Amino acid sequence: MNYISTRDNHSPISAAETIKLGMVPEGGLFVPSHIPTLKEEDIFAKKNNSYQDLAVWILNLFLKDFKSKTIKKIVNQAYCKNNFPSKQVTPLVRLNKYTYLLILWKGPTAAFKDLALQLLPYLLKQAVLKTALNKEIVILVATSGDTGKAALEGFKDVEGIRIIVFFPDQGVSKIQKDQMLTTGGKNTSAVAIQGNFDDCQSAVKELFADQDFNKLLKKNGYQFSSANSINWGRLLPQIVYYFAAYLKLLRDNNIKKGENFNIAVPTGNFGNILAAFYSYKMGLPVNKLICASNENNVLTDFIKTGRYDIKRDFKKTISPSMDILISSNLERFLFEITGHDSTKIKRWYHQLADKKSFTVDQKTLTKIQNLFVGYYAKEKEVKKTIKNTYQYYDYLIDPHTGVGLSSLNKYRNNSGDLNTTVLASTANPYKFSKAVLHSIKKDVNEKNQYELIDRLNKLTKMKVHRGLADLETKKIQHKKKINLKDIKEEIKDILSL
Repeated sequence: MNYISTRDNHSPISAAETIKLGMVPEGGLFVPSHIPTLKEEDIFAKKNNSYQDLAVWILNLFLKDFKSKTIKKIVNQAYCKNNFPSKQVTPLVRLNKYTYLLILWKGPTAAFKDLALQLLPYLLKQAVLKTALNKEIVILVATSGDTGKAALEGFKDVEGIRIIVFFPDQGVSKIQKDQMLTTGGKNTSAVAIQGNFDDCQSAVKELFADQDFNKLLKKNGYQFSSANSINWGRLLPQIVYYFAAYLKLLRDNNIKKGENFNIAVPTGNFGNILAAFYSYKMGLPVNKLICASNENNVLTDFIKTGRYDIKRDFKKTISPSMDILISSNLERFLFEITGHDSTKIKRWYHQLADKKSFTVDQKTLTKIQNLFVGYYAKEKEVKKTIKNTYQYYDYLIDPHTGVGLSSLNKYRNNSGDLNTTVLASTANPYKFSKAVLHSIKKDVNEKNQYELIDRLNKLTKMKVHRGLADLETKKIQHKKKINLKDIKEEIKDILSL
């Protein structure tokens, strides 16, 4: 299987080259030339397989230039008990007859990004070996919070790789920031940027496409790659947990073989829900994909109208990982839904760059709406959902999961759809202890985030995640704070160019 560009501006390349490059240098994203389709019987036969076995199965379908025994080795390294203590890796929690939470935050940094970013370093190292690259890889990351720490942790002290993470200084939670800034490792850098996530992401994308800067890097023995979901190696592992969820429902007799179910995903950069879309294309019997947004609801409007318009106020919310207006992976989805029409993709994304908006044709919109629905949740609704979930089900959820559950409830009320639904629970609630505690308890006076964690722990008796338990005592390792215009000079300084 080869990988092609969404904008038809790069020759087809292997999986190893795709993972090494991260994104198309001239702009655009790599996608597989075709999506493997699986028969119902083939999927059902995996019902009793472990998560690790499922990961090997899925990865083998897409990484044809990797040896199967190599994939098995790195999967077992990534999804070991030390990284993911839960035997199921991504357990399902039943809220009610129709709703299951897919718990994606059992990894080392308490966020769903761990499931891909514990695996990606191994994939990238293999890709470098397979392509005989004699340069040091520089992983360049823009993060709205969780990706940053997960990437830093995954690539920490990996030989032959440097990682530089840029994050909006005022656009992540205190816990997320401390997680990044306390990361050790000789090859890690975390830098605060004055601006929002879209500013960070746009600046990083421009650097990937800056030919002169890339020549300077190569001259000094470096090459860029990415750990964001713009890298196919980051997105591919996320497909696995949707298969794991479906097979778990089958195993527990909560749905019947071939019975349709829904997947709801709190969505920012569109990567997590795109992985759900790919699982549907591969053969999972998905009825609807429910795209849940916070008040930065550009995706909700797009799914309802076909117009993607970023000319709107950027809002800082209690679900900061979703505070995004430019959802990078939407480009991959549009490429797939239009039947690989790169002409349309180029036109739409040139319009987005020039006019800050584009509108898809009616045929494309109809295809989108046949599978997707879009809803969003306001702050008050999210807080109410967190409170109700704790009171009615004795279960604590974070604000991003709260956005997802609130949006799912709206969809059900409007549609009457009572299909079994798997909702991606993307982060541990202690990562956002202030918002969670304020949601379930009004008389909150503590201002220190760590005091809030302690109080939330005493109130709910929920164990504090191991990745957060001693965070307050860790030493700050990274102290840089720069203006957006200085990002190139900062990279030069870090790499001693």
